[in-house]
Amino acid sequence: MAVAKSKDGIYTSQRKYILNLLIESKMLSCKPKSTPIDPKHQLGGAIDGLPMDNGKYQRLVGKLIYLSNT
Repeated sequence: MAVAKSKDGIYTSQRKYILNLLIESKMLSCKPKSTPIDPKHQLGGAIDGLPMDNGKYQRLVGKLIYLSNT
């Protein structure tokens, strides 16, 4: 988070944090959608049969929660 002070007050920006988050999650070139998947869609196992890595998803959700709280 960047903080800038001026005579009018203090301003914060999360632009760099958001850009780094998009780059890390390989979503920088994604287009926004109002509802990207069916709300009733249930996640299943990996197609190739290998175990899925929950940690990557959990880190992303944690960063999004942090972003919404700051």
